[in-house]
Amino acid sequence: MKSSRIAKLLSAAVLGTAGALLVSSALATTPAPVSVTTWHNDNYRTGWNNAESQLTPAKVGGGSFNLLQSVALDDQVDAQPLVVSNQAISGQGTHNVVYVATESNSIYAIDGSSGAVLLDVNLGAPVPYTTLPGSCNNNGPNVGINSTPVIDTTTDTMYVVTYTLESGVQTFRIHALDLSTLTDKVPSVVISASGALLKGDTYNFDPTSSRQRAALLLSHGTVYAGFASFCDYNANTSRGWVLGWQTNTLTPLAANHLNNTLATSPDNFFLTSIWMSGSGLAADPTGDIFFVTGNSDPSATTYTAPRNLSESVVKLSWNLKTVESFFTPPAGYNDWQDLDAEDGDFGSGGILLLPPQTGSMPNLSAAMGKAGVLYLLDADNLSQNKNGAYVQYPGGCWCGETYFQNDKNTSYVITSGGWGGASINLYRLDPHAKGNPSLALEWATNGWPNSTYVPDGQDAGVFTSASSNAGKAGSLVIWAVSRPTDNDPSDIYLYAFDVKGNNLIPGGTGMLAGTWPNTGGNANIVPTVANGHVYVASDQSLAIFGIGAPSSTPLPKAKVVSMRVPLAAGEHEVFGIVKTISGNLITVARRGGVTMSIDSTIAAKTYRMAPPAVGKALLARGTIDGAGVMRAVAIQHARQSPKMWLPDR
Repeated sequence: MKSSRIAKLLSAAVLGTAGALLVSSALATTPAPVSVTTWHNDNYRTGWNNAESQLTPAKVGGGSFNLLQSVALDDQVDAQPLVVSNQAISGQGTHNVVYVATESNSIYAIDGSSGAVLLDVNLGAPVPYTTLPGSCNNNGPNVGINSTPVIDTTTDTMYVVTYTLESGVQTFRIHALDLSTLTDKVPSVVISASGALLKGDTYNFDPTSSRQRAALLLSHGTVYAGFASFCDYNANTSRGWVLGWQTNTLTPLAANHLNNTLATSPDNFFLTSIWMSGSGLAADPTGDIFFVTGNSDPSATTYTAPRNLSESVVKLSWNLKTVESFFTPPAGYNDWQDLDAEDGDFGSGGILLLPPQTGSMPNLSAAMGKAGVLYLLDADNLSQNKNGAYVQYPGGCWCGETYFQNDKNTSYVITSGGWGGASINLYRLDPHAKGNPSLALEWATNGWPNSTYVPDGQDAGVFTSASSNAGKAGSLVIWAVSRPTDNDPSDIYLYAFDVKGNNLIPGGTGMLAGTWPNTGGNANIVPTVANGHVYVASDQSLAIFGIGAPSSTPLPKAKVVSMRVPLAAGEHEVFGIVKTISGNLITVARRGGVTMSIDSTIAAKTYRMAPPAVGKALLARGTIDGAGVMRAVAIQHARQSPKMWLPDR
């Protein structure tokens, strides 16, 4: 799709979901109240609100930007807060409403200015982490609403997926809720599916081994959801899916997409999950769907296009019947074999579709993952990128990209990464570099205070958002929320940067925005910017920032729930950095450099092992024999920094 089709590409199918994305200043009008109704503002997943007139760099950096209100919530929030302006609430008039979903399957409708809770509803008991495969702790104590819902303002409907424990059975449901009452408009639907494997076998959706983490997508009258795994446990029964339901009726699509349709694999691992650290599946205006997948079998032998597109950007038809094109990292750039062998998920990061550009450029997309390689790809035909062109190295990413244009209609991509220091990176789109579009680094904010970086803190990168005032020069603000860098305190901070990378918050250390005590699961927090406010949801709280006098009420103190798995008699739990791997024997360096051998035989046979890699941290649980060797019953990844480890026991 070239620039001659821009008019079609600016259809309401993509831009109408957010009400905030303006592709050029020529299209700008007087800003009206903004709604943010989907993850990262629109189906391109730009994260850009170009109708923000109040939060200018001068005001944000002038000392009058403060925490205005805070709201206590019942659990951890992994979903991005959504905003609907001028929304009628039954019996309570019209408000600019912030909708927040928690891991206890609760949804709150909150006044966006006062912080008053207008409505709240609980959609069922969440699934405790102790009932997850291997008691996976890459989350909070509960898993309920793990993904960001999506809102259709044309019908006043919120679509949300819940994870509930019903008569002891893990169950996924999709709901269509009335925005004014938070009640079901039609009966919720239990999620199920089946897919055809090679050799005539059938694979059925397994809710006990599936995690619905990627944000929901609403496109062309259909709601889509991607599925992943818990800690890569139950890799023998967990496979990545894309499922869809018709809006209004919640009728499942006739077809679904199973990422891995192989019948066998050497280690009986399948996976090829869609998780993207909570980023949303993206869609172009024609309805084509884009996502990024993670690892499959650690033997690094099972990638088979299109039967198993592990470690790939995939373009899928709207009806889920056809893989239209795909991009898999080529040899020399952390190819799929390296990524599969080392659990180096390409799909740890999200996918960004750049809005249509002027001139002869193709439509573009950007994606990056754990390897820290940023790819700028031809979105019209991902397979044209087989040689791996347009590459940058901003560092490892458990994050998502952001896009904006300046007053001169120059396009930019914002990323975040690791590799020795967390950074916010600003890239300018160069349309004609050596005959191909490319990204040129403008600046990087290396080592900003309270940032999460390797080896300290959680995994690398953070999520960013951007706001500007209808393309006016000097109006851009880049927003980011840091991840915790220690278990205690597990604080998170809101940051703001201008277009030159200057840290706007006075003092340079950000503003306390909440806590994230469950440091085993990343704080994938996306700041939502709308109508002069910034909303940050974290563990058991929503913080509302804006221009005005600071709140006299401190942020709610989160009740910390222990995430430690009860040990059986004779069991121990240790952290360490992997030094060597020889078959099933893993050598790790524990705190203080003490070396220990871990036998992974039992953990591997019971599919309670996330593939370890040399140089990476792990958590192992099991018994220790007379020779000091741990016979592990479970092995999972851990944070690289020992100060993020809990005490061995």
